Amino acid sequence: MKTENIIAVEIPPVGLFGDLVIPLGATSLVVFAHGSGSSRHSSRNRFVAEVLQQGGLATLLMDLLTRAEEQVDNRTAHLRFDIPLLAGRLVNATDWLLRNPETSALRQGYFGASTGAAAALVAAAERQDAIGAVVSRGGRPDLAGPALARVMAPTLLIVGSRDEQVIELNQNAQARLRNQNRLEIVPGATHLFEEPGTLEKVAELALAWFARHLGVASGRTT
Repeated sequence: MKTENIIAVEIPPVGLFGDLVIPLGATSLVVFAHGSGSSRHSSRNRFVAEVLQQGGLATLLMDLLTRAEEQVDNRTAHLRFDIPLLAGRLVNATDWLLRNPETSALRQGYFGASTGAAAALVAAAERQDAIGAVVSRGGRPDLAGPALARVMAPTLLIVGSRDEQVIELNQNAQARLRNQNRLEIVPGATHLFEEPGTLEKVAELALAWFARHLGVASGRTT
């Protein structure tokens, strides 16, 4: 059983939309940072979010760009690589969640995909006290730059075995992390994890990582 709210996350001077789902008894919440050219409607992220919800975790899927910015980005593909902009909006979303009565008591983690993973890591470095775990799916953690060394939250990097260039980028980024971290390579998967069973594996790994480092409601199992 879960309660579901669709909320508008107000981040001055813009208002970003997000879908918030809070399962009954949830004690932790995962904020999703979507990848290049995507939005909160990403079918892959929504699939992972549903698995986390079934495991007792609350989720927030949010747009990192306004509608006007998305239109610009669809033409230029520029804003999706503006990691400081995206990370700043994740930080403000985290602060909003800490002020919101429905979510203020929930421990927070980030799930980032593609360039959203870099934004999640930068935001986790900025909010070390608030963020308890990070998971990256097919991410570009290398784009987090110097912030990697300041990430304290346990970090799981998930990459497909057939995504060779991104594996190398993740390995290089992992060498710069100073926190508890792990690199998981999903056999047979390409960058978007479109192969049968591969996205399910991502969701399974993410749920186990968040359950371990954020905790789940009493009585829930992974």
